[in-house]
Amino acid sequence: MNSSGSQSSNKLANAILFPVVGIVLLAILVTGVLIFLTFRSADDSALRNESNLILGSLALQLDLLAKEQESAAVSDAAYFNTRTISPDPTWLHVNIGQRLHQNYGHDQTLIIGETRAPIYFSNQGRLTVNFQDQAFLDEIFPLIARTRARFINRFEKLQSGYFGFKIPNNGLAHSIHEVGYASVNGVPALVSVTAVSPELHEVVRRKHAPAVLVSVKMLTNDRLEMVSKMAGVQGLRLAAQKAGPSKDAQLGLKAPTSAMVGELTWNPRYPGMVILGRLTPLLMFLLLAVAVLTTAVLLYTRHNTQRLAESEARAKHAARHDGLTGLANRDFFANLFDDLLNSFDETEGMLGVLYIDLDHFKDINDTLGHAAGDDVIREAARRLKLLVPRDAHLARISGDEFALLVPDCGSREDLESLLKRVQNQFSAPIYASENHLYVSLSVGAAMAPDDGLSMGELLRKADIALYAAKSNGRGRWAFFDASMEEQVRARESLARELRQAIDRDQLSLVYQPQTSINGRKVLAVEALVRWNHPVRGPLSPGAFIPIAEETGLINDLGMWVLKRACEDAAKWPHLKLSVNVSPIQFRHPQFIERLSSILGMTRLNPHRLEVEVTESVFSNKDRTVLETLQKVHEMGVRVALDDFGAGYSSLSYLRQFPFDTLKIDRGFIAGLESSPHATAILGTIINLGEALGMSVVAEGIETEQQAAFLRLTKCDRLQGFYLSRPVPADEIRDVEHRLAQLDQLQSVSRRFG
Repeated sequence: MNSSGSQSSNKLANAILFPVVGIVLLAILVTGVLIFLTFRSADDSALRNESNLILGSLALQLDLLAKEQESAAVSDAAYFNTRTISPDPTWLHVNIGQRLHQNYGHDQTLIIGETRAPIYFSNQGRLTVNFQDQAFLDEIFPLIARTRARFINRFEKLQSGYFGFKIPNNGLAHSIHEVGYASVNGVPALVSVTAVSPELHEVVRRKHAPAVLVSVKMLTNDRLEMVSKMAGVQGLRLAAQKAGPSKDAQLGLKAPTSAMVGELTWNPRYPGMVILGRLTPLLMFLLLAVAVLTTAVLLYTRHNTQRLAESEARAKHAARHDGLTGLANRDFFANLFDDLLNSFDETEGMLGVLYIDLDHFKDINDTLGHAAGDDVIREAARRLKLLVPRDAHLARISGDEFALLVPDCGSREDLESLLKRVQNQFSAPIYASENHLYVSLSVGAAMAPDDGLSMGELLRKADIALYAAKSNGRGRWAFFDASMEEQVRARESLARELRQAIDRDQLSLVYQPQTSINGRKVLAVEALVRWNHPVRGPLSPGAFIPIAEETGLINDLGMWVLKRACEDAAKWPHLKLSVNVSPIQFRHPQFIERLSSILGMTRLNPHRLEVEVTESVFSNKDRTVLETLQKVHEMGVRVALDDFGAGYSSLSYLRQFPFDTLKIDRGFIAGLESSPHATAILGTIINLGEALGMSVVAEGIETEQQAAFLRLTKCDRLQGFYLSRPVPADEIRDVEHRLAQLDQLQSVSRRFG
């Protein structure tokens, strides 16, 4: 039985192995041929490119040769001299042959007259009496013929019956020339044939053929080396200089008569064969590897099923679980939730749903980095898993949010017991990135069937309860109740209505004056937003500003306040304008652009505007906020630190950031009459502001005693209900007038008192 099974396995292996080997060998053969042909094609293409580059470089040399002839050939003096019956060879030598040799290195210069007979010849700058190289003339005859024909075609018949030689009027060179290759004493040479032409219009009785100037540059080693550099090839030379068979590339040069005048050869690049040579060891290794791999195919096949099963299991696990914590992910959690609800019997118990959120997790990421944040998430997941009941399901829903399903939890008291254990588990610090961090949790809880029987309903209510827990101070839990939902709806409704109020210009501004130290002169005003709700009546900023910050409406609301306040400030050109700006606004990418636009539209001097920020701007060490604040200051806008002493109070930021104004928190002012310590602290703050070169503003002045104390200090501005309540823009003048009258009355009283 075993022998039969072994034979069957061998037959199966052979049945698989032989076709595979045959296919592999055929594939190798075909691939090898294709690779060879591909590299051969690359070599052919490279050779063609090099040939074209050489021909192009030679063409440039021919064009240059013709250009060099132009100064001698396009000349009235040369034209008339060559038309005489007996041209002056000395003049031709000095002005043409010798000059072209000395200036441009022309090896030979030949002038053929109208009778097609040579009238001048110089070799290497020396005048020669007779020119006897008839073979050369035969080779360049087509060039001479085409040049003469083009010259004759330049004549136009005039009304007088004469012929005028047409000179181009485009300002460009107008030589008539033809170029090509020829053999001079068996050596290839560059040849340019140019018609000797007049510079100006010539009128003749009949058309005539011109004398032609023939210039020759031999293809010497130096010239070939220059062409080689231009073309980017190596070892360019005449083929006759190296005899015998060679793998060098060759390029034939033909005369205008199509006769071969010489052959160039160079050391070509064969990139295809070079690469193929380098790849040959690798290809041989691959061939050997294929043989080994083919042998291993049968062994691999036996284990393939098991490996596929394991891979499938890993893929399913990865698709269902969070990679950082190993907990169920959102999709798997939803499937588990559906399964529990489908099997849930509300008569037998309760199902608890917990939404868990790490408090201030964003601060950890911002201050310590994402690596520390990942450490915190992993440790939080580990601690939660220790407390999860056996039949419960814990999942990571998003960045720092977890969800827990607790079936058969019995009662609310049972769930509260679990929540207490969870909170206690986080009393110990978490070690992350060499820091011991105390992390608290906020938890929202909902229970089925009391709070619903659908996944969406239960998760929504647990999320509402989570929001309530965070609103009540974080580090606690809250169970859903109907009043929470009403609060959420009311908050969402108020957010929509605030959006409409901004769009429809239903908000208003009032301004609270900031006076001089004696309280008799208005120096600045602080803009305060008001909302007279059409249904709810007047709403305090505390009722809608937090909602605006939560929903992002604070950006549009803040810009509305800035624009309206800057428009109103045009009525009081002698007063400074102070406007509160939320840290959220500084994070908006277009804040600087929009602020600059408002200043431009309202034509408000930036030095009159003062933006107030609270100490919370430093709480998260948000680099974007601080950079934007710096740009605001660089625009010329003054920056005031509001409510100093009420929160973060980092003296290092006072030193590092150039604040212009320091506003003392009203809590210090209120304590003046009851606490001697408040008096000392207030004096210290004022002295600190003076030492740092800041203006100091005391706000929240409610009584004459408070104002009297501050008059004895170096405080710069006073603000509070004792001096003036916030008033509409059109009443600022009245406040100034009232304070001025009080000042006059006080002066009179002192005079006659």
